[in-house]
Amino acid sequence: MRSSFLSALMPKPSSGAARPAPGATDEWSGLMVAAQAGHGGAYRRLLGEMSLWLQRYFQRRLPPGEVDDAVQETLLALHRRRHTYDPAYPLGPWLAAIAKRKWIDQLRLLSRRPTEELPENLSVGDHEAAVTSTSVLASLLDQLKPAQAQVIRLVKVQGYSIEEASRATGLSVPAVKMNIHRGLASLTAFIEKTSDVE
Repeated sequence: MRSSFLSALMPKPSSGAARPAPGATDEWSGLMVAAQAGHGGAYRRLLGEMSLWLQRYFQRRLPPGEVDDAVQETLLALHRRRHTYDPAYPLGPWLAAIAKRKWIDQLRLLSRRPTEELPENLSVGDHEAAVTSTSVLASLLDQLKPAQAQVIRLVKVQGYSIEEASRATGLSVPAVKMNIHRGLASLTAFIEKTSDVE
């Protein structure tokens, strides 16, 4: 009866997730008895295996941001209450009862957590200048020969190196440099003649 109760509570593991082998909760009982007798290695192994089980348990019951806290709180509770475990019974139901209490505690905390509504007059940064600059730059580059506009976008806007721009366009390194130089000179001349470009 007790082992079927634990099986019903244990979530089905996702692929790649460690799951206890058949009889693992019986093995956990042996590890807990050894831990109660002061065997540190058995206790570390037990906590590691329980931690995996608790991760799966809480992932099905809590929001993702709350899972790690619930696991840690449960492991602390198990540590504090390890002396109350009776080896005459399987460890699984004992663990499940503590996990369920911690789950309920976590749900209570979530329900009490204040939620803040955003104020109506929340100020946000003005992106008009950036949008305008991007629009003006695009219209300026449209005035250039396509090869000049392309290498200026790659090198001056997107941060490519001359060599990377050369590989991306199929132009030689000197051709990329020449197109950038001539394109920037054309842009400068165009800007000086146009009074409405800021």
